Amino acid sequence: QVQLVESGGGLVQPGGSLRLSCAASGSIFSINAMGWYRQAPGKQRELVAAITSGGSTNYADSVKGRFTISRDNAKNTVYLQMNSLKPEDTAVYYCNADMTYYSGSRWVSRGYWGQGTQVTVSS
Repeated sequence: QVQLVESGGGLVQPGGSLRLSCAASGSIFSINAMGWYRQAPGKQRELVAAITSGGSTNYADSVKGRFTISRDNAKNTVYLQMNSLKPEDTAVYYCNADMTYYSGSRWVSRGYWGQGTQVTVSS
């Protein structure tokens, strides 16, 4: 069984910081791109930041200069450092990993989602 376990969400005041973590575990052969998405109430899920296995990154315009994505390939973990948080950053943040893993007697290659972690920015 494969799991993506997120942690680090919570309540923070505007201007504050949080660091999200997402660890992949299970019968994983390889992980390509990893990313963070978010979904605010009444809105569609959107890409926040993504990183390839080689370390190339891309960010949503709304978070450039404030958020930093990184990963530790040895630990199958991706991080999202969020600084200068704004109320509009409030959302459930989801981790996604493009993985090849063993399931049901075969190898499967697809994107896999974590369960989400709530980030609330409010005074």
